[in-house]
Amino acid sequence: MPELPEAETIVRDLRNRVPGRVVLRTRILREDLLAPGLTTGRFDAMLKGRRIEDVTRRGKNVVIVFEGDVRLVINLGMTGRVVTSDAPRAAEMRHIGAELDLDDGRRILYDDARRFGNLDIRDAAGWAERDTQLGTEPLSDAHTGEHLYALTRTSISPIRNFLLDQKKLAGVGNIYAVEALYRAGIRPTRRARTLTRRQASLLRDTLRAVLQESIDRRGTTISDYRDADGEAGGFGNQLEAYGREGRPCHTCGSTIKRIVLTNRSAFYCPKCQK
Repeated sequence: MPELPEAETIVRDLRNRVPGRVVLRTRILREDLLAPGLTTGRFDAMLKGRRIEDVTRRGKNVVIVFEGDVRLVINLGMTGRVVTSDAPRAAEMRHIGAELDLDDGRRILYDDARRFGNLDIRDAAGWAERDTQLGTEPLSDAHTGEHLYALTRTSISPIRNFLLDQKKLAGVGNIYAVEALYRAGIRPTRRARTLTRRQASLLRDTLRAVLQESIDRRGTTISDYRDADGEAGGFGNQLEAYGREGRPCHTCGSTIKRIVLTNRSAFYCPKCQK
């Protein structure tokens, strides 16, 4: 599932390609991708004739900002991809659910094989409401060790589950939660409120580090993720815990273990993460 680094990679690519372009028309090919209450007619009416001003990210969402303070919010779900029609591998997209025709002859394509993604349009007030539903950005200055420590004080959830709560930290998914906990030496099952200040500060640092390293390598492709060129991400071979069940720990040589927390796998070293 695309997480913060994958969404950020797509955003940076699109930011170099589409600001300044005007949407001439839209086509929705898979109506189940639209947010509840959003119709194809309203989707077209809200975007047609508007100029793209910027492309940003909030959590795992790609946000295309249009003139008039209108935003197209794209949640990538599990298999969502956003490419422009001139991308090197755009022709390989086989599950296109939405198209935005631009005034320079190109198109913005949203491709989603499993259709768990979501397309939403928000005006200024609607975006302000949605923004408040998401937690702190883990790469922002607001996300300090003390901030993370304060957030965990009342939570009895396993720390892996805590990190996945988008109302706490926006953008963190299972891959990067597992990797950050491995680097911090904290077992995924540990209750969030039992972390010490030192451990919370260390976890904040490892989380930021692993997210930034993945961004630098254009994300992690396990199966479906592609960047805005249609290319796979390059961070997969850097994973030290996630998906490595039965393999030796890179630090101590012990066998990496797998457990299931709320129906999702977590991986850890039983020796390094006591």
